[in-house]
Amino acid sequence: MNEKVLHIAHPVMFRNRPVLYLFFVALIALYGLGLLLLLIWWINCYRTTLIVTEQRTTLRTGILAKATNDVMHNDVRNVQVKQGILQRLLGVGWIGVSSAGQSGVELQMFGLRDPQGFMKLLDQYRELGMWRTTTNENKSVTNREYVKQTCG
Repeated sequence: MNEKVLHIAHPVMFRNRPVLYLFFVALIALYGLGLLLLLIWWINCYRTTLIVTEQRTTLRTGILAKATNDVMHNDVRNVQVKQGILQRLLGVGWIGVSSAGQSGVELQMFGLRDPQGFMKLLDQYRELGMWRTTTNENKSVTNREYVKQTCG
């Protein structure tokens, strides 16, 4: 089944931890060690991907060996966003998604750009119920088609 990809995100480096970033940059000038540390940090950010489609949210980690964790939107029971003062100013934060099938947070990502926007996007697709079907005038249609028909 083809799903439309709505959002793809990787953790950000500078906005998430600006003091650590500047410290590593200073280490480049002093010892050259900072370049190695920045490279490791960048690889760690690059290997983590959060993908939101119309039906699911997926967290993928790894480059050579990969781990994938999916949560269907109709199974999401809680979305958490945490931001410190500096993170709020810089527009990043932590996001956690809990599903009905797990007792704790199933997907989590640190350093996500615009976590409030991500939460709104996820809530929008949870509310629309795009994964379900409904009956409209004795015709089975998806909720997406129903919204198009009723809202124009």
